[in-house]
Amino acid sequence: MGPRRRLAALATGGLALIIAACSGGSGPSGTGSTAGTPAASHAGSRPGPASPGGPASPAQHLPGPSLPSGMTALTPAQLRRAYDVDPLLRRGVDGRGQTIVIVDPFGSPSIAHDLAYFDQEFGLPAPPSLKVIQPTGPVPPYRPTPNRATAAAETSLDVEAAHVMAPGASLLVVETNKVELEGRTGFPQIVAAEKYVIRHHLGGVISQSFGATEETFASAAGLRSLRGSFLLAARPAYRVTVLAATGDTGAAGYTYSMAGVFPSPAVSWPASDPLVTAVGGTELNLSPAGRRRSQDVAWPQGGGGRSSVFARPSYQERLPGVTAAHRVIPDIAMDGSCDSGMAAFGVGQSARPKPGWFVACGTSLSTPLLAGLVALAGQQAGHSLGLINPALYRMAAAHDRGIVDVRRGDNSYPLSGSPSVHGFTAGPGYDLTTGVGTVDAAYFVPGLARLAG
Repeated sequence: MGPRRRLAALATGGLALIIAACSGGSGPSGTGSTAGTPAASHAGSRPGPASPGGPASPAQHLPGPSLPSGMTALTPAQLRRAYDVDPLLRRGVDGRGQTIVIVDPFGSPSIAHDLAYFDQEFGLPAPPSLKVIQPTGPVPPYRPTPNRATAAAETSLDVEAAHVMAPGASLLVVETNKVELEGRTGFPQIVAAEKYVIRHHLGGVISQSFGATEETFASAAGLRSLRGSFLLAARPAYRVTVLAATGDTGAAGYTYSMAGVFPSPAVSWPASDPLVTAVGGTELNLSPAGRRRSQDVAWPQGGGGRSSVFARPSYQERLPGVTAAHRVIPDIAMDGSCDSGMAAFGVGQSARPKPGWFVACGTSLSTPLLAGLVALAGQQAGHSLGLINPALYRMAAAHDRGIVDVRRGDNSYPLSGSPSVHGFTAGPGYDLTTGVGTVDAAYFVPGLARLAG
C-alpha cells in the first residue's frame, strides 16, 4: 500500500463526495486525474485514515499508462477473487439473461463511453446491453456543478461495480431529473421511475446508492407514503429485488442541512424499509492476487442501527441478541472502505468536465457489488428473486458457507467538529454494523438461488 490517502468530505445536495487525493495521471483525454470516491447520501470521512481500527488493504498499483502513477485501488480481478466469483464465471454463471437496474438522480452524460473504457482497461467484455432511460422527464444538460459532478461519478461507480460481478448481465441506468436532498426533494421522482421499471418488467434487481435520514422526512406517514415502488416490487407478479446503501456516516445520520448529524444514532431510508435489502460496508485486506491476508472487518463509516419508523419484520424476529422492536440494518455487507476501494472511471471527480480515474468506496460500492451477485443468483434460479431478506437470514441461521461472519470493527461516528455518536460493534452472528456478514459467492449464489423467490 502506498502513502495514506488524504480524505475530505464534500456534501453536494443530496449526495456527498469523499475526495481521495493521489498523484496525478491522465485519462484518455490526456487531462490530469484527481481521485474521488462517490458515496451514498450519508457519506462522510474520518480525519486521517478511514480505517483506524485495522490495517490498510495493500491494493496493488493498477496497470496501464493512462492511470495515475500514485493511485492504488482494487481491480476487478482482485474483487472477483476476494468474493470467490471466478468459479461461477467459469461455469457460465455470469448474469446472462438478467438486467441490473441502476437508479441515479441525473446520471452521467458519458456513461457508455466510460464503461467501455473501463472494460478495455481491464479486459472485461461489454455488457449485452447498456441502456439509459429517463421515466420522469428529460434530465437538464450536463454542467460541471458539484451536484452534477457527484451524480456523474456515482453513476460510473454503480454501473462499473455491478458489471464487475455480473459481466453477462444487461445494465439499465434510470435517471431522474430532481436532486435528492435528504427527506425534502427527489424521492417522488425516484419512486415514479422505479414503478415504471417494475411495471414494464425491465429488470430483476434494483440498486440504489442513495438515502436520507429517517428524521429528515416531514413525518413517518409521509415517509411510508413513498414505499409504492417497493410494495409493487414485492408482488408475485413482479418479484423484483430492491437493494439500498446504508450510508457512510456510521451510526449517525445527516440533519436537513447536511452540515451536521443528529446527536443520537439514526438510519437512512430506503435502506431501513423492510422490503429493501440494506447493504452495509466492510474493509478488505488483500494481497495483489486478491487473497485475504486477514478476515474482513466492519468499515467504521458503514451505516447501521435501528429504524424509528418501521417495525421489526418477521425475518428478523429470532435474531440472537437483538431485542429491538423495530427494523434493524444492515442485512448484509460488502466492501465499502476507502482503504480497499475499487478503481472506477468516469466524468465528475473534482467537477472536471472530462473523465478520469478515481477510487470508488462507500456503501455506494457495496450495493452494486451485491446487485451483481443477485443477478448471478437470478440466472441460476431461472427467475427473478424478489425480496431476498428471508433467504439471507435462513442461510445465516443454517451457517451456510455462503454467509461469512464479520466479527471485528464498529461504526461509531467521531468526525472532528461533529457530536460523537456511539455506534455498534461487530461480533459473532448478526450485528448492526455488517448484518449477517459478508459473502462467499461460490456458495452464496447457488444458496440464494435455491431459497429466494
